[in-house]
Amino acid sequence: MAALRKIIGRNLTSSNTTRICSLMPPTLFLSCRGIASKLFVGGTLSLSLSNTPVHFSCLSYYTTDEGLSEAFSKHGQVVEARVVMDRVSDRSKGFGFVTFASSDEAEKALAEMNGNNLNGRVIYVDYAKPQTNFSGEMPIARGPPEPIAES
Repeated sequence: MAALRKIIGRNLTSSNTTRICSLMPPTLFLSCRGIASKLFVGGTLSLSLSNTPVHFSCLSYYTTDEGLSEAFSKHGQVVEARVVMDRVSDRSKGFGFVTFASSDEAEKALAEMNGNNLNGRVIYVDYAKPQTNFSGEMPIARGPPEPIAES
């Protein structure tokens, strides 16, 4: 990450600043500078210790990127709002992400939007966690095993 900041800093101080900035997506640029805050927006999960079933509801399947952006723009400048879609069915997976221009705006939106209704569903808002690269599958072999040396 430090190397990335050094490269970005070097390129931004050069004479081709506008060309470099136009090539970078705004969310990457803001994230590297540390002034963007990303929120996770999903459904509510209600658990009970009794024998009642677990209830899980998610974002409405009719929620769009524009609708998510509009709902959260009341609390600050939205840089990006994205509902995560299933590639096969092209339907919402029931959660999304909203990126704000500042952490103060994100904190305000988190406090005011958590537990509110959005398109008829109660939503859960929290800070987004970094994506892990674990796919849940077995590791791929990189060739035959090395022979064991006999001594």
